[in-house]
Amino acid sequence: MTPKAPLDALPLHGANIKCGIVAGLVAMADRMDVPCDGWFEGLRLERAQFVTETPVYLSYRQACEIVGRALRTLPGDGHGLALGTAQDVGHFGLLGLAMMTAGSFGEALRLGVQFAPITGAMMELQLQLEAQVPEGGGPGVAMTARMGTPEPDIEPFLCEELFASSLMLCRGLLGPRFVPALVELAYPAPAYAGEYERLFGCEVRFEAASNRVVIDASWLGAPMPANNPSTARQVLELCQQQMPAVRPSSEIVAAVEQLVRLQLADAPRLLDIAAELHVNERTLRRYLHDAGTSYKEIHDRLRRDTAQSLLTGPGSNVAAVGAAIGFHDPREFRRAFKRWTGLAPRAMRSRTS
Repeated sequence: MTPKAPLDALPLHGANIKCGIVAGLVAMADRMDVPCDGWFEGLRLERAQFVTETPVYLSYRQACEIVGRALRTLPGDGHGLALGTAQDVGHFGLLGLAMMTAGSFGEALRLGVQFAPITGAMMELQLQLEAQVPEGGGPGVAMTARMGTPEPDIEPFLCEELFASSLMLCRGLLGPRFVPALVELAYPAPAYAGEYERLFGCEVRFEAASNRVVIDASWLGAPMPANNPSTARQVLELCQQQMPAVRPSSEIVAAVEQLVRLQLADAPRLLDIAAELHVNERTLRRYLHDAGTSYKEIHDRLRRDTAQSLLTGPGSNVAAVGAAIGFHDPREFRRAFKRWTGLAPRAMRSRTS
């Protein structure tokens, strides 16, 4: 296989994740007297950017890389729980205010899931409206969380930080008596699993089908402490303005093209390219569709253009050209090239000789 490009050689487009989690890890490293400059090597970033009041925006790939390096450096465990429990409503900024001024906790919960990206959340959230409270309980709702692409080394940390900070947020809105009905996590129980149950005050299940928190539906009608329809409308407009924009179509296509060019001889799949861009396959397919193209169109165009360029070179060999763009069977290459150009490879070579 063609070796992957180094981190600093690949495009770092889509810098739309606020640096809160990384800033929190830097502060933690400072308290522990752990050097963290190495976390930012090759990413065109430096530690000093994360100790100021001005937020830094990262791409998903940058953020994942920094978090992974931090977790390999920091001593101890449960760092996500520590970061999450240190937060309160104020740490959620505009989103916290939007939730406080909502009409009910049910409405606030919906806003929290919808506008989570403005807080720097690195996981994709979804609200399940027909969840069941366990052990014969009544109806409930659930907030599920998943990563755009699987990152098993950092998923436990991100779940800890997200669910712990969400718990602090809910207790800020509803009071200290609030407890979820159930917490489910898709990863194995860590050595400090007991800390989860002490924090959440409910059953915690590991190696579940998904990461989610189930909340008893009886909480949904609770009024919010600063309910004000006029203020709520104004704050929601500001939340909408701060939502990260989807990466421009031209950037997405350019990023895919660059990665495909680097790996043409290996016949890269859409799944492979999506993994390198840290999005799931379905999401990348949708992005390309919105850009008016598809992975097959991009792949075929790059193979065609590369083949034409190679065939016009001196001493070109049809089989070697085919192999260079991912065809191990010369007959398949000849058929594909004729489909793309209307000419056989040899005809193209003789035309330019």
